[in-house]
Amino acid sequence: MERARQFPQRHTLGLMGGTFDPIHIAHLIMAEEVRTTLGLSQMVFVPAGEPPHKMLRPVTPVQHRLAMVELAIITNPHFTISRVEVDRSGPSYLVDTLHLLHEQWGQDVDISFVIGWDSLEDFPGWYKPAEILAQLTQLIAVRRPGYVDDSAYNEKLEARLPGLKEKLRIVPVPQLDISSTDIRNRVAEQRPIKYQVPDAVEDYIREHGLYQTEIEVAVQATRHSTHTER
Repeated sequence: MERARQFPQRHTLGLMGGTFDPIHIAHLIMAEEVRTTLGLSQMVFVPAGEPPHKMLRPVTPVQHRLAMVELAIITNPHFTISRVEVDRSGPSYLVDTLHLLHEQWGQDVDISFVIGWDSLEDFPGWYKPAEILAQLTQLIAVRRPGYVDDSAYNEKLEARLPGLKEKLRIVPVPQLDISSTDIRNRVAEQRPIKYQVPDAVEDYIREHGLYQTEIEVAVQATRHSTHTER
Protein backbone atom coordinates (compact mmCIF):
# COMPACT_ATOMS: atom_id res chain seq x y z
CA MET A 1 0.00 0.00 0.00
CA GLU A 2 2.74 2.46 0.81
CA ARG A 3 3.57 4.06 -2.51
CA ALA A 4 5.71 6.97 -1.24
CA ARG A 5 9.17 5.91 -0.06
CA GLN A 6 12.10 7.44 -1.96
CA PHE A 7 11.98 10.80 -3.69
CA PRO A 8 14.34 12.95 -5.75
CA GLN A 9 15.94 15.96 -4.14
CA ARG A 10 13.64 18.85 -3.22
CA HIS A 11 10.54 16.77 -3.73
CA THR A 12 7.68 18.64 -2.06
CA LEU A 13 5.14 16.60 -0.15
CA GLY A 14 1.96 17.52 1.63
CA LEU A 15 1.05 15.37 4.61
CA MET A 16 -2.56 14.68 5.63
CA GLY A 17 -3.00 12.73 8.81
CA GLY A 18 -6.17 11.48 10.40
CA THR A 19 -8.11 8.49 11.61
CA PHE A 20 -10.01 8.38 8.27
CA ASP A 21 -12.85 6.41 9.84
CA PRO A 22 -13.99 6.62 7.10
CA ILE A 23 -12.25 8.87 4.59
CA HIS A 24 -14.76 11.10 2.76
CA ILE A 25 -14.86 13.54 -0.12
CA ALA A 26 -14.12 16.60 2.03
CA HIS A 27 -10.73 15.05 2.83
CA LEU A 28 -10.06 14.52 -0.87
CA ILE A 29 -11.19 18.00 -1.91
CA MET A 30 -9.00 19.56 0.77
CA ALA A 31 -5.98 17.52 -0.30
CA GLU A 32 -6.33 18.39 -3.98
CA GLU A 33 -6.90 22.08 -3.31
CA VAL A 34 -3.78 22.28 -1.13
CA ARG A 35 -1.70 20.34 -3.63
CA THR A 36 -2.62 22.48 -6.60
CA THR A 37 -2.52 25.80 -4.73
CA LEU A 38 0.99 25.19 -3.41
CA GLY A 39 2.29 23.19 -6.36
CA LEU A 40 3.17 20.16 -4.24
CA SER A 41 4.44 17.01 -5.93
CA GLN A 42 2.26 14.65 -3.92
CA MET A 43 -0.20 14.50 -1.06
CA VAL A 44 0.54 11.67 1.33
CA PHE A 45 -2.32 10.34 3.47
CA VAL A 46 -1.15 9.00 6.83
CA PRO A 47 -3.85 6.98 8.63
CA ALA A 48 -3.34 6.95 12.38
CA GLY A 49 -2.65 3.67 14.13
CA GLU A 50 -3.57 4.57 17.71
CA PRO A 51 -4.87 8.17 17.63
CA PRO A 52 -4.30 9.60 21.15
CA HIS A 53 -7.32 11.93 20.91
CA LYS A 54 -9.76 9.10 20.13
CA MET A 55 -8.92 6.60 22.84
CA LEU A 56 -12.38 7.08 24.36
CA ARG A 57 -14.22 5.40 21.49
CA PRO A 58 -13.53 2.24 19.50
CA VAL A 59 -11.75 2.89 16.21
CA THR A 60 -12.40 0.72 13.16
CA PRO A 61 -9.59 -1.85 12.68
CA VAL A 62 -6.73 -0.32 10.78
CA GLN A 63 -6.86 -2.78 7.89
CA HIS A 64 -10.31 -1.43 6.97
CA ARG A 65 -9.31 2.22 7.31
CA LEU A 66 -6.21 1.63 5.18
CA ALA A 67 -8.22 -0.17 2.53
CA MET A 68 -10.77 2.65 2.34
CA VAL A 69 -8.06 5.28 1.94
CA GLU A 70 -6.42 3.24 -0.79
CA LEU A 71 -9.74 2.91 -2.63
CA ALA A 72 -10.48 6.62 -2.25
CA ILE A 73 -7.17 7.87 -3.68
CA ILE A 74 -6.51 5.29 -6.39
CA THR A 75 -7.73 7.50 -9.26
CA ASN A 76 -5.43 10.42 -8.38
CA PRO A 77 -1.77 9.86 -9.37
CA HIS A 78 -0.72 12.70 -7.05
CA PHE A 79 -2.18 11.00 -3.97
CA THR A 80 -0.39 8.27 -2.05
CA ILE A 81 -0.50 6.57 1.35
CA SER A 82 1.98 5.88 4.13
CA ARG A 83 1.70 3.12 6.71
CA VAL A 84 4.25 4.76 9.01
CA GLU A 85 1.81 5.27 11.88
CA VAL A 86 0.09 1.90 11.67
CA ASP A 87 3.29 -0.13 11.42
CA ARG A 88 4.55 1.03 14.80
CA SER A 89 3.09 0.45 18.25
CA GLY A 90 1.88 3.13 20.58
CA PRO A 91 0.06 6.44 20.04
CA SER A 92 0.57 8.26 16.73
CA TYR A 93 2.32 11.51 17.60
CA LEU A 94 3.20 13.76 14.68
CA VAL A 95 6.70 14.56 15.90
CA ASP A 96 7.62 10.86 15.84
CA THR A 97 5.95 10.37 12.46
CA LEU A 98 8.03 13.17 10.93
CA HIS A 99 11.25 11.70 12.28
CA LEU A 100 10.39 8.34 10.71
CA LEU A 101 9.37 9.86 7.39
CA HIS A 102 12.58 11.84 7.11
CA GLU A 103 14.49 8.62 7.82
CA GLN A 104 12.56 6.86 5.05
CA TRP A 105 12.53 9.64 2.47
CA GLY A 106 15.73 11.55 3.27
CA GLN A 107 16.40 14.98 4.69
CA ASP A 108 16.17 16.66 1.27
CA VAL A 109 12.42 16.07 1.00
CA ASP A 110 10.31 19.12 1.87
CA ILE A 111 7.34 18.12 4.04
CA SER A 112 4.34 20.35 4.64
CA PHE A 113 1.67 19.29 7.13
CA VAL A 114 -2.01 20.14 6.65
CA ILE A 115 -3.98 21.17 9.72
CA GLY A 116 -7.58 22.28 10.06
CA TRP A 117 -8.15 25.90 11.01
CA ASP A 118 -10.08 24.82 14.10
CA SER A 119 -6.99 22.91 15.29
CA LEU A 120 -4.46 25.69 14.66
CA GLU A 121 -5.06 27.41 17.99
CA ASP A 122 -4.41 24.10 19.76
CA PHE A 123 -1.19 23.44 17.85
CA PRO A 124 1.16 25.09 20.42
CA GLY A 125 -0.19 22.55 22.94
CA TRP A 126 0.56 19.50 20.79
CA TYR A 127 3.31 17.09 21.80
CA LYS A 128 6.70 18.78 21.11
CA PRO A 129 5.35 21.47 18.76
CA ALA A 130 8.69 23.25 18.30
CA GLU A 131 10.28 19.99 17.20
CA ILE A 132 7.41 19.47 14.76
CA LEU A 133 7.97 22.91 13.22
CA ALA A 134 11.70 22.27 12.88
CA GLN A 135 10.97 19.28 10.64
CA LEU A 136 8.39 21.03 8.44
CA THR A 137 8.83 23.29 5.45
CA GLN A 138 5.33 24.66 5.97
CA LEU A 139 2.43 24.25 8.37
CA ILE A 140 -0.61 24.56 6.13
CA ALA A 141 -3.80 25.71 7.82
CA VAL A 142 -6.94 25.30 5.69
CA ARG A 143 -10.04 27.38 6.06
CA ARG A 144 -13.07 28.68 4.19
CA PRO A 145 -12.61 30.92 1.13
CA GLY A 146 -12.85 34.64 1.89
CA TYR A 147 -10.52 34.48 4.87
CA VAL A 148 -8.92 37.81 5.76
CA ASP A 149 -5.53 37.59 7.44
CA ASP A 150 -5.66 38.55 11.13
CA SER A 151 -2.23 39.82 12.11
CA ALA A 152 -3.19 40.09 15.79
CA TYR A 153 -4.22 36.43 15.86
CA ASN A 154 -0.99 35.42 14.13
CA GLU A 155 1.05 37.36 16.68
CA LYS A 156 -0.85 35.66 19.51
CA LEU A 157 0.07 32.26 18.08
CA GLU A 158 3.67 33.38 17.57
CA ALA A 159 3.92 34.42 21.22
CA ARG A 160 2.81 30.96 22.30
CA LEU A 161 5.11 29.17 19.86
CA PRO A 162 8.00 31.23 18.46
CA GLY A 163 8.70 30.38 14.83
CA LEU A 164 5.12 29.40 14.01
CA LYS A 165 4.33 32.51 11.98
CA GLU A 166 7.31 31.95 9.70
CA LYS A 167 6.18 28.42 8.80
CA LEU A 168 2.43 29.09 8.67
CA ARG A 169 0.64 29.17 5.32
CA ILE A 170 -3.12 29.74 5.06
CA VAL A 171 -4.89 28.01 2.15
CA PRO A 172 -8.60 28.63 1.46
CA VAL A 173 -10.39 25.41 0.51
CA PRO A 174 -14.04 24.58 -0.23
CA GLN A 175 -15.74 23.56 3.00
CA LEU A 176 -18.36 20.80 3.07
CA ASP A 177 -20.45 19.96 6.12
CA ILE A 178 -19.34 16.32 6.10
CA SER A 179 -17.71 14.46 8.96
CA SER A 180 -16.66 10.89 9.58
CA THR A 181 -18.80 10.87 12.73
CA ASP A 182 -21.91 11.79 10.76
CA ILE A 183 -21.17 9.20 8.08
CA ARG A 184 -20.84 6.46 10.72
CA ASN A 185 -24.12 7.54 12.25
CA ARG A 186 -25.86 7.69 8.89
CA VAL A 187 -24.78 4.13 8.09
CA ALA A 188 -26.03 2.91 11.47
CA GLU A 189 -29.34 4.68 10.85
CA GLN A 190 -29.56 3.22 7.32
CA ARG A 191 -29.44 6.69 5.78
CA PRO A 192 -27.64 7.34 2.47
CA ILE A 193 -23.95 8.29 2.26
CA LYS A 194 -23.75 8.36 -1.53
CA TYR A 195 -21.78 11.37 -2.83
CA GLN A 196 -20.33 11.92 0.66
CA VAL A 197 -17.76 9.16 0.18
CA PRO A 198 -16.32 7.75 -3.06
CA ASP A 199 -18.43 4.96 -4.55
CA ALA A 200 -15.71 2.39 -3.86
CA VAL A 201 -15.63 3.38 -0.18
CA GLU A 202 -19.41 3.15 0.06
CA ASP A 203 -19.28 -0.34 -1.44
CA TYR A 204 -16.51 -1.37 0.96
CA ILE A 205 -18.47 -0.17 4.00
CA ARG A 206 -21.50 -2.14 2.89
CA GLU A 207 -19.59 -5.30 1.93
CA HIS A 208 -17.74 -5.43 5.27
CA GLY A 209 -20.69 -4.40 7.43
CA LEU A 210 -18.90 -1.40 8.95
CA TYR A 211 -20.66 1.09 11.24
CA GLN A 212 -23.88 -0.93 11.34
CA THR A 213 -24.61 -0.37 15.03
CA GLU A 214 -22.52 2.67 15.89
CA ILE A 215 -24.44 5.78 16.92
CA GLU A 216 -22.41 8.70 18.24
CA VAL A 217 -23.16 12.15 19.53
CA ALA A 218 -21.85 14.28 16.67
CA VAL A 219 -20.00 16.75 18.87
CA GLN A 220 -17.39 17.25 16.16
CA ALA A 221 -19.76 17.06 13.20
CA THR A 222 -18.95 20.49 11.83
CA ARG A 223 -15.21 20.26 12.39
CA HIS A 224 -12.98 19.57 9.41
CA SER A 225 -9.59 19.14 11.01
CA THR A 226 -7.10 16.61 9.76
CA HIS A 227 -5.69 16.01 13.21
CA THR A 228 -6.91 17.28 16.54
CA GLU A 229 -4.25 15.93 18.87
CA ARG A 230 -0.80 15.33 17.54
